Amino acid sequence: MKMLTFTGKSPSEALKKAKMEIGDEGMLIETREIRKKSLGREGLYEIVIGVDDATMIKDTYNKPKKPLRSQQPLKEETKDVLFDISSAAEQISQISKVTEGLNPYEGMPKQQPQYTEPKELKEIKSEINKLADKVKIIQNMFWDEKSPDVATQIPPEFAEIYRLTSQSGMNKEHLDMLMQITLEHMPLKMRENSATVKRYFQTILRKMVPVRMESTPSVGTKKVMMLVGPTGVGKTTSIAKLAAQYSYLLDKKYKVGLVVLDTYRIGAVEQLMQYARMMKLGIETVVDPPEFSSALESLKYCDYILIDTMGSSPYDKGKIEKIYECLSANTTSYNIDVVLVMPSSIKYKDLKMTYDNFSSLNVDTLMFTKLDETIGFGNVFSLAYETKKPISYFSVGQEVPEDLVTASSDFLVECLLHGFNRSKA
Repeated sequence: MKMLTFTGKSPSEALKKAKMEIGDEGMLIETREIRKKSLGREGLYEIVIGVDDATMIKDTYNKPKKPLRSQQPLKEETKDVLFDISSAAEQISQISKVTEGLNPYEGMPKQQPQYTEPKELKEIKSEINKLADKVKIIQNMFWDEKSPDVATQIPPEFAEIYRLTSQSGMNKEHLDMLMQITLEHMPLKMRENSATVKRYFQTILRKMVPVRMESTPSVGTKKVMMLVGPTGVGKTTSIAKLAAQYSYLLDKKYKVGLVVLDTYRIGAVEQLMQYARMMKLGIETVVDPPEFSSALESLKYCDYILIDTMGSSPYDKGKIEKIYECLSANTTSYNIDVVLVMPSSIKYKDLKMTYDNFSSLNVDTLMFTKLDETIGFGNVFSLAYETKKPISYFSVGQEVPEDLVTASSDFLVECLLHGFNRSKA
């Protein structure tokens, strides 16, 4: 075996030189660095190529090399090769322009016609696709061995959406009603494929989710929002997110003021005070209901007034009554939107019980938090559908103010059928 050496500024450059000389016939034996790269000096690498027989070396290796004065650096020679390829491509392009529109078989005896797929083969492919869809349907029919009778009450092609929505935590009465509506109104042609069934069902779901886009206050008016709900659902953090959005992230920087009724929890007051200092917002605290109107009047220069309330157990009628007294003591002309804040991570029955106990406050809209902490969203759909109260906001994390998004039916249905995806919020 004959050993040949090639050098270059890098191993790849040395290998390029070897390929140009001997092609792919050789075997790489060794690569070593013979001069380290330093300031003002290029590195130098050497590779050793083994060739079985001298006769296998391309003629280019045995040919006398060009005189040094006529040799080009490797990069320039590469450019010449690229230029030749480019020229060839240009010539081919010119030829294609000339021949464009000509029939290459003109004047020649007709041979085989262009291949067309036989009708029988098309039918076989169509049947295979239908069979694959039926297999998918059968798989979804047996999603729960403990209750196989549930899936048999509906057509097989609806098994997938029934499984997804049932596992999402949706109330069974609502799910059965949705299935009935879908069966009654879906065209028979659409039932042949489970994918079209799913799309149609998604459309039905979107139309049944009430949402409300919050409007910005017009000139001379103001928006007053009171957030109510159980302890630990994120009311104070949601207030901070709303305040940051209204004062910094909208097209217009609105003036925002805060009112705190949560004097039971010193930590919550301090937290909101800190947010107010950071964002330079006006803030008022209310201890007794008669002070409520005075606090609102103190912030009359604001476009938005956000009210944080004391968190309470849904069974703690005393604290809910205290909030009601504040609302009743409002002698200003301001209309107060009551937003019930609830976590999306609890069961539908718990959500419904929470809503029922806070409904005495005349809830206007719903806000759901902790969407990033659950995998089922049918409970959220069921509550919005049952109460007919629109959803205004979703909280999808703890970051202020990024993780608060305006509610949309598309996003909720996407979460319900495919799980939470922050990028689609």
